[in-house]
Order: sequence, then C-alpha cells, then structure tokens
Amino acid sequence: MATTSIKSTYSLDAESVRALEGLARRWNVSKSEALRRMIRSAARRQSATGSQALNALDALQAAVRSRGIDLARWERDVKSERVAAGIADGALLATANAADFGRFKSAGLTLA
Repeated sequence: MATTSIKSTYSLDAESVRALEGLARRWNVSKSEALRRMIRSAARRQSATGSQALNALDALQAAVRSRGIDLARWERDVKSERVAAGIADGALLATANAADFGRFKSAGLTLA
C-alpha cells in the first residue's frame, strides 16, 4: 500500500461510490487503495494503447511506402469516386471547402 502524502476531496455520484466500495471489498483494501489501483491501471492502459496505436500507424505507413502507394493520389481518387456517385444520385454537396470540389461542377455537382 502507498503511504498517504497528499489528502484530497472528490465528489462522486452514488453509482461510482458503490462501484468503488465493491472493488475495495473484492480486493480487501481501503477505498483509497482501490482508487489508487484503478488510476494506475488506467494510466498503464492509456500508455500501452497509445504505444500500440503509434506502432500500428508506423507499420501501416511502412507497408504503404513499400508498395509505392501515393496516398495523396489515392485520397483524390476515392474522393472523385464518391463525388461521381453523388452526381449520379443528384445529391447536393455541402462543404466549407468548395475549392476541392469546384472541378466537379461541370459534371453536374451542385455545391451548397
């Protein structure tokens, strides 16, 4: 158990207090110790999740680079396909970035 060096007061809703009391009973520790354990656990998970996400992004970027994929061109192509589908359906496109879609006006795209 940790040695108390700072005392703080927090307001919790009834459901959170019941959950805290249940965990303290299950772990056979004080509510303060249960809270410390939960905080540490959440901090470790957040750190691990952040690292995992960055590792996944690095792996994805490496895979894209190794295949010679031009992401900017791919994004333009996907956007063009979606816009073409919208034109075919007679859809109205609401955008704050009209410059990106202006080239589709001659094909029948209506911008809002």
